[in-house]
Amino acid sequence: MDFKIKSNGNSFQVTPLRNFPQEAVKYDEDENERGNWSGRFDFILSAIGFAVGLGNVWRFPYQAFQHGGASFLIPYMVMLGLAGLPLFFMEMALGQFSSLGPISVWNAMPIFRGLGYAMVMISLMCSIYYNMIIAYTLYYFFISIRATLPWQKCEQSWIDNYGCRDREALNATQRNITDMLCKAMEVKNETGSAEYADLCDRKTPSEVYWDRVVLDVSGSIDEGSSDIKWHLALCLLLAWTVIFFCLIKGIKSSGKVVYVTATFPYVVLIILFIRNVTLEGAIEGIKFYVIPEWDKLYNIKAWHAAATQIFYSLGVAFGGLETMASYNRFKNNVYRDVLIVAILNCLTSVFAGFVIFSVMGFMSVRTGIPVEKVVSSGK
Repeated sequence: MDFKIKSNGNSFQVTPLRNFPQEAVKYDEDENERGNWSGRFDFILSAIGFAVGLGNVWRFPYQAFQHGGASFLIPYMVMLGLAGLPLFFMEMALGQFSSLGPISVWNAMPIFRGLGYAMVMISLMCSIYYNMIIAYTLYYFFISIRATLPWQKCEQSWIDNYGCRDREALNATQRNITDMLCKAMEVKNETGSAEYADLCDRKTPSEVYWDRVVLDVSGSIDEGSSDIKWHLALCLLLAWTVIFFCLIKGIKSSGKVVYVTATFPYVVLIILFIRNVTLEGAIEGIKFYVIPEWDKLYNIKAWHAAATQIFYSLGVAFGGLETMASYNRFKNNVYRDVLIVAILNCLTSVFAGFVIFSVMGFMSVRTGIPVEKVVSSGK
């Protein structure tokens, strides 16, 4: 007697094929009740969109900035081979083989089911602050639709209250004198007069606009206001609304949205790279990025940062990899997909470094501050 074996995600159902003796025993993967990706590129682009993000464009350049520039690539690639790729492949394979999400996939080993709940909670927390960053992006998008950008130059109130200094408003002689005084004070480790200290401790108009207009940061917790920042609250509501419509039909809608969301960042990165390398001082920032500091390799913090960056960038232990892979067909070549996504993710990080460091060189020229001191954590 022939049988037909059908999976419903949690178990297998065996049905006798008495009326169809010509059919052989087979696994009916096309009748998975959870559904499948409509195309192979839907899954690959979804995985790329999941892996490539702020970890590449924001976090990787800062880690390279802190831990030796190009020399940071050595611990980064070592950690990719030793930990990143094996874990990335394991999560993808588990999800595809079981066709289950990050919690149910541990039914085979119930003692580890807590890992699934932890993955879901991590994804929840990251989604909350990621959407807030999207809200910031939407705000800047709306506010920039004008002829003159509001952060283009210092306003009088910014100069009086927040120390805004637009270096470009000074003539060449004033800029040279100010730079010489600040460098001399730095070498002698002196604060100098209040006037010169104020000039050296300058902030760009864009920095003041971010701190005082967009975020409205107070001087201390005692000075904070409980008022809702409606310009950000409405942008956050719009961000969650967009996410809702992207996911409203599961993989049937999200699988099509990724054709835009996964490719558009690369278009923006290429445009920014072309623009940034033409800016004054861009080459100084790129030189700081590509010239290695080999002594940083002896610091255990660089290796720790590389491991953290690999896990964060690839999205390991977030639960998203199992979820997306669970919609693959059973015989999909997951090994090939893992290599494509992981290699493209790392190349994106390296390319994003050129984009970010070129604009850092420009900021160094605009402010008169060395590249290694032009930014700090959180800026």
